[in-house]
Amino acid sequence: MRVLAAMSGGVDSAVAAARAKEAGHDVTGVHLALARNPQTYRTGARGCCTLEDSRDARRAADVIGIPFYVWDMADEFHASVVDDFVEEYAAGRTPNPCLRCNEKIKFEAVLDRAVALGFDAVVTGHHARLGADGLLRRSVDLAKDQSYVLAVLTRAQLDRAMFPLGDWTKERVRAEAAERGLAVADKPDSHDICFIADGDTRGFLEGRLGSAPGDIVDGRSGEKLGTHNGAYGYTIGQRKGLNLRVPAADGRPRYVLSITPVTNTVTVGPREDLEVDTVTATRPVWHEISGNVRCEVQLRAHGEVVPASVVVADGGLTATLEAPARGVAAGQAIVAYKPDPDGDIVLGSATITAGTRSTGARESAHA
Repeated sequence: MRVLAAMSGGVDSAVAAARAKEAGHDVTGVHLALARNPQTYRTGARGCCTLEDSRDARRAADVIGIPFYVWDMADEFHASVVDDFVEEYAAGRTPNPCLRCNEKIKFEAVLDRAVALGFDAVVTGHHARLGADGLLRRSVDLAKDQSYVLAVLTRAQLDRAMFPLGDWTKERVRAEAAERGLAVADKPDSHDICFIADGDTRGFLEGRLGSAPGDIVDGRSGEKLGTHNGAYGYTIGQRKGLNLRVPAADGRPRYVLSITPVTNTVTVGPREDLEVDTVTATRPVWHEISGNVRCEVQLRAHGEVVPASVVVADGGLTATLEAPARGVAAGQAIVAYKPDPDGDIVLGSATITAGTRSTGARESAHA
């Protein structure tokens, strides 16, 4: 097949491209230039998309022996990922920019362009498995598994995707890179949000949304406990950095329970008030027949899985959890998995709109 290898400049994508060529495919490497100012997108191991990354990708392509190009997709990236990130926080939600980048850039804009140019598939260095049965599964390296951020992909997109690393641990991938003479073998993994190189998400958002003072209130009594400079600086489940003026009567820490942009209010309360047993979501991408499906759901990247019953209908998804979950934030993804002897199968995903708790359970917790 004619295969386009998306090469970030890291070790995973380099080894994936090398394996695709070794498998006999006609491979062309491409690096996506996503930063309008590449000098600002990395500090140490943070971020990506720098000039350094582009050069590393080109050197890897030379070693592998494949053609290499750079595609400027900065405008698409800013419109679909960066601007979306800011707008979601302004609306009181907590987005996952890596998921959005996979959906809108790597497997929409890039794949569409690749197909138009005559390529049959796109190969990436994601740690996930895509077997002969066409089903997306978790990586064998659960610590590096990226199936959560790939679960938004449609069946048509998965049919043109290749993930050669899903059966290998990161340690083995690095060893293979060294054996192949790839200079990126020991390159550190990038961390955090690539377009916020210093890791200061609150500062990044304030620079774009400005200061917007409001109140922090108690979720049970409604008492004003403090103020904030912007509700966008808080996430559900947050404990640190609340700067509350009124300590809790029982001395226990309090957590962010909800964010209400309309009133610019952040509501806090005890840890148990974070618990939800029902999750609703929108924009489902589902690979299973409709009906009530018993499965396991993951509610945030690297979060624990929870047994649940999931119903997809009328353009939405509802998950009834068998055990309460904490820190469920609107804007994050809920991903459903089906346990399987060959590895957990991704059934689909949706964007969380709310997490709620049944009245009886809530009253019991407050007693």
